[in-house]
Amino acid sequence: MCGIVGYIGSKTASGILLEGLKRLEYRGYDSAGLAIINDGGLVIEKAVGRILNLEKKVGPIFGSATVGIAHTRWATHGAPTETNAHPHLDHSGKIALVHNGIIENYASLRKYLEAQGVGFESETDTEVLAKLIGHFYTGDNLEQAVRSALSEVQGTYGIAVICADQPDRIIAARKGSPLIVGIGKNEYIVASDASAIIEHTNQVIYLSDGEMAIVSREGFRTITLDAVPVTKDVQQVEWKLEQIELGGFEHFMLKEIFEQPESVRMCMRGRVNLREGTIHLGGIANYARELTRAHRFVFTACGTAWHAGLVGEYLFEDLARIPTETEYASEFRYRNPVLDDGTVICAISQSGETADTLAALREARDKGALGIGIVNTVGSTIARETDAGVYLHVGPEIGVASTKAFTGQVTVLAMLAAFLGRRKHLSPANFQNFICALDQIPGQIEKVLEQSGEIRRVAEKLAGRENWLYLGRGYNYPVALEGALKIKEISYVHAEGMPAAEMKHGPIALVNKGMPAVFIATHSSQYDKILGNIEEVKARGATTVAVITEGDSEICRQCDFCFTVPKTIEPLEPLLTIIPLQLLAYHVAVLRGCNIDKPRNLAKSVTVE
Repeated sequence: MCGIVGYIGSKTASGILLEGLKRLEYRGYDSAGLAIINDGGLVIEKAVGRILNLEKKVGPIFGSATVGIAHTRWATHGAPTETNAHPHLDHSGKIALVHNGIIENYASLRKYLEAQGVGFESETDTEVLAKLIGHFYTGDNLEQAVRSALSEVQGTYGIAVICADQPDRIIAARKGSPLIVGIGKNEYIVASDASAIIEHTNQVIYLSDGEMAIVSREGFRTITLDAVPVTKDVQQVEWKLEQIELGGFEHFMLKEIFEQPESVRMCMRGRVNLREGTIHLGGIANYARELTRAHRFVFTACGTAWHAGLVGEYLFEDLARIPTETEYASEFRYRNPVLDDGTVICAISQSGETADTLAALREARDKGALGIGIVNTVGSTIARETDAGVYLHVGPEIGVASTKAFTGQVTVLAMLAAFLGRRKHLSPANFQNFICALDQIPGQIEKVLEQSGEIRRVAEKLAGRENWLYLGRGYNYPVALEGALKIKEISYVHAEGMPAAEMKHGPIALVNKGMPAVFIATHSSQYDKILGNIEEVKARGATTVAVITEGDSEICRQCDFCFTVPKTIEPLEPLLTIIPLQLLAYHVAVLRGCNIDKPRNLAKSVTVE
């Protein structure tokens, strides 16, 4: 949500800043702007809408500047207008600031500054911070002014600051909103996301909460907000440039759907050993005994990751026989959860920066729970604040609607459940059967993807419908929720996912002629029950779509349309049954003319409440 790029070096800053902003478009935004220092003064340009609009306004005066900051804004305080867009200036016009996050006490700070005679142009909380820095600035103390201002702030922030009086530095700081510094050859890039810097360098440092970086052409230093020096380890970003480019696909979402055979292989690589009959998860090795002895697991997550957690709940109770709950992070953090000795909190997040999930993790750890993380982004806040964890290793996910991160999360949860189950009660034979089935999943996903053309033909018949129903049982109940979420996110149609048995307890009243009812109806333990549910909606005129096991002719006779998945063991079915639903949502959205990779009102990483 929102994006920051800052550059200092010997190259033209505006081109690098604009390119960086384009790399951050997937995070969600509605306006953009940049500021450079040129001939001892600040030059600023802003635009509402896409980066292209800003690019058209950047004139020759930007050409020679070699230091600057830029931002994509997702509106919170104030409408998406040029006035509200970042960067914002202090009262003197010498200091420019870009900011991700929310300043919670901005109203009282603004009132204080207005009493001092400071005027405001925008409705934003960010302008208050810019003016507050200017309030403390005396002409030669920018670093101190930033620290003084941040000491008065309540809320979250990732910021980058430049000043016309000091054209050889960028000051960056963070609290609750990610920020990294990319280290090049006599050049440095400050960014909120590695995708903005990977074209230039893969060497980075990750700022932690309460830390500040002072960056110049000659190098950088890091300190706490109390001016205590901090030594940071330089880390290497694993992503490659081609991984964040379309590579011939029309949209990132489609590319990432088709990457899932390889991304699941990458997730398992070096972890599942068929020959030895073992699962090795290095990130939890030092806590294997504590995890095995745990009395209870609590998965906390948001959105798609919450659906993965629901699958994980089934897996853990089925394979490891450990009581498990899946909690919405946004609810968990604001109540008084019971976390007794032996409880493990597991935070699931693609970005590792989801604000609600991070807050829930901190709440649980403060109460003494062991914390583990399941994240995709190396070096992210959740990865650094958990006791142990497992990376997805599925590669960068650019599409806002999560696809390969979901299958990566379910794969990790399946490996973790089987790992713990083997240490508790799973026999060697049953464990071997499980990991053999898991090893076959990537090839089976490839087979499901071959139906993309047929799924599009079905989508053509249904794309005009405004209300959809998604129904599943057991392991496929969370898949129904995720399928409904996918079509909501990118097609803007109303969809409900629910356990199939719950339909008759109220929602069946919504079913009318032609309403698409999508069933995940594999030949599993509740097969006969799902058949009955299909008959119930058909009797009321619904158009029935089913995801079925290959060779199932009975449901094919019952339903209007069917997509098939290969036979696998029931705990692993979600890794296959979700694929047709991802493709269905994608094709419906394309046919409806929606912006697939930048759906309205959504952001890739929700780093504010």
